[in-house]
Amino acid sequence: MSAILDRPASVLPSRFGYLMGLYSENHARLSRLFAPQRLESGHYVSDPGDGIEVHMTVQTRHRYTLELDLSYGFIDDRTGLPTPSAQLRMYTDARQAEAWHCEPGRHLWQVLGPFPKASTVLQHRLRMNSFLNRWLEYLSEQGHSIGTLQRIDVPTRLRCR
Repeated sequence: MSAILDRPASVLPSRFGYLMGLYSENHARLSRLFAPQRLESGHYVSDPGDGIEVHMTVQTRHRYTLELDLSYGFIDDRTGLPTPSAQLRMYTDARQAEAWHCEPGRHLWQVLGPFPKASTVLQHRLRMNSFLNRWLEYLSEQGHSIGTLQRIDVPTRLRCR
């Protein structure tokens, strides 16, 4: 028999390996779309003319890490926060970007519980980062880009946190 048939699990990536691949792909998509690693801290809006603004806030810049919020300009009536939205962490040295939270108005422990199992955390990260991957692809298809991004002063109510 061939090595592939003898060890079929070695052909497919593990869920953790798949997640790391998503992080890499998210970094590439985010870098091509908005190049946040080149932006100063602040709030930016992208409007390619379709009437649906995308808001991005570069929250914190560290030597190798950026913390970002990405959302539409829609405000959720229940929470008063932008929705949908994602809190992102971009690792510039490792070329990875992860969505670590996508539930405005709720803390991670409220979503997963106080002591989640490792498999629960992994599943949550897979869902959030699959969502981010599809969303970044969609934004690109709609014409959003670094060319449509403008820095603005933003009212407090539109901030994701």
